[in-house]
Amino acid sequence: MSLPPNFLDDLRTRISLSQVVGRKVLWDTRKSNQAKGDMWAPCPFHQEKSASFHVDDRKGYYYCFGCHAKGDAISFVRETENVGFMEAIEILAAEAGMQMPARDPKAQEKADHRTQLVEIMEKAVRFFRLQLRSGTGGPARDYLARRGLDEATQNRFDIGFAPPGWQTLWDHLTGQGIAPDPIIEVGLAKPSQKGGKPYDTFRNRIMFPIRDARGRTIAFGGRAMDPDDNAKYLNSPETPLFDKSRTLYNQGPAREAAGKGQPLIVAEGYMDVIALATGGFEAAVAPLGTAVTETQLQMLWRITDEPIMALDGDKAGLNAAYRVIDLALPLLEAGKSLRFVLLPEGKDPDDLIRSDGSEAMRALLDAAQPMVNLLWRRETEGRVFDSPERKAALDKTLRERLRTIQDPSLRGHYGEEIKRLRWELFRPASKADRAPARRFGAPALVKPAEGTRASLLVSGGKDVELRLREAVILAALISTPELIAEFDSQIEGMSCVDPDHAALRACLLRHAGDAPEAVQAAADAILGEPALEKLCRARHVAITPCLRNPGDRELARLTIAEELAKLEAGIGLDAEIAEAAEDLYGSADETLTWRLSQAAAARQSAQRAQSEDKAEYDLGPNGAAINREERSAFAALMETIRFEKPRS
Repeated sequence: MSLPPNFLDDLRTRISLSQVVGRKVLWDTRKSNQAKGDMWAPCPFHQEKSASFHVDDRKGYYYCFGCHAKGDAISFVRETENVGFMEAIEILAAEAGMQMPARDPKAQEKADHRTQLVEIMEKAVRFFRLQLRSGTGGPARDYLARRGLDEATQNRFDIGFAPPGWQTLWDHLTGQGIAPDPIIEVGLAKPSQKGGKPYDTFRNRIMFPIRDARGRTIAFGGRAMDPDDNAKYLNSPETPLFDKSRTLYNQGPAREAAGKGQPLIVAEGYMDVIALATGGFEAAVAPLGTAVTETQLQMLWRITDEPIMALDGDKAGLNAAYRVIDLALPLLEAGKSLRFVLLPEGKDPDDLIRSDGSEAMRALLDAAQPMVNLLWRRETEGRVFDSPERKAALDKTLRERLRTIQDPSLRGHYGEEIKRLRWELFRPASKADRAPARRFGAPALVKPAEGTRASLLVSGGKDVELRLREAVILAALISTPELIAEFDSQIEGMSCVDPDHAALRACLLRHAGDAPEAVQAAADAILGEPALEKLCRARHVAITPCLRNPGDRELARLTIAEELAKLEAGIGLDAEIAEAAEDLYGSADETLTWRLSQAAAARQSAQRAQSEDKAEYDLGPNGAAINREERSAFAALMETIRFEKPRS
């Protein structure tokens, strides 16, 4: 069976190679960079332990530096599933939600015809380029110079000029032996309604070739030189080569630049993209004369996780942003979103870069707003909420918007952020907010002792408990490195909130099985000082029993297992709460209540020591619990020292 020539291109655009490969391999988190689509794993085609199998998600290719296997998503499915070419296509098409085309015995003939049409478009590119350099192109060259597009930029984007004549391009192409029908088919000419010779679609316009992701010219955009022309910008019509809803201007070069770490910017037109690219922002694209489509959004997310929409700051730009939000909300996934830059009113990226320089544009990009901010702005800007009815109407509108988000966890996080913004909008601006008064009969707040105020538990923020547990686990492993292999899978899955802890975790996993001295040295190198000493600076870590009793392997094993269990239970409860945050933006039921109670019970169970502590405790001056038996023994020891006669 033959396939339509553009079917495979569409399929490769819609699927993610890393997702396809990820079903068969376990990614090496230490070498992989998911944000850049740079993924590494042990090769699935030969037995090995090192991560020599590389996936370039942006380019859609894989390569193994061990066995030299290489290919794309189709070849990967063929090799790993042991299926033929068409079966692999069917598997991937089902995953991408694409319908397999009907059998077409003339598919090869159509592919050859498509190649012929592309060749005609490339001939048109060369013709327009020559016209720009001719005497006829003088006014166009002057215009480009005024816009700051030098000859190098013109060459980079293959900018040309369509002369004013009615059949200039037509005569040129037919004079080279090209049949009339293909010229009309690719949208370069239109048939005459008066029975005469077909006439050129583009006349007296600066021409911008539009290329597909593989760099082939599939259409043109033309900017009118005549200020009285009805259409300032004119794109090619829909053709067998060109579907504007599935095309982005400058897609190929932008994808390559984004793969090198540049932010992907979605501008409004050709000139904006060219200005951004020449200003150092090479990962810039633009839709083609229409609002962003669902397919274009998926194409953007295939390039990067958070494209930046750069829109004019006027009413039209805001409305365009709001349309994109409505389109994007149902499509959002964890890690896939949009950010927005609203330019100063009256300026587009070209104006801003020419007047204020690239740094001004960079500052705007660095301050790009998350999508939830624009959603909130649309529903609240310029409105007064001075009655319960108006507030209820706002709540209803926001609930309806958020219900379109399919991912429950993501919907919960949006709900939490909206609740925060809502509280800031409606909270009373009274003295009570600035200096809360003590209610009559309420107990006075006890001022904490100096030692308590300085403690990490008070000053460390909301993640302090996680940081302390991580420190205990890592310190216990450094002191008894022979236990690393025993807990390797749990350690690898541990989400470290402290970057130093994440680096230490990777170091310990890398040196599992090494001699204790080698592990200690490697850990010290990561932190630039004795690792165990740094971890134990927090008193809550230093007093951990296994660290006070070095060499007690069983005590260390129990400590590590207990702290890992507490971490896992706490994270599980947080996940349940995030998914269940439906009080304002969804409905709660008995199932939800049961799930939360089970998660809370699991956390409470984990918080208790695995072997119950029978000791009795006294409360110290700083609020810390002191073992009563140890305190008595220490007091007795001090009494002995006090009354002991000095030696002569």
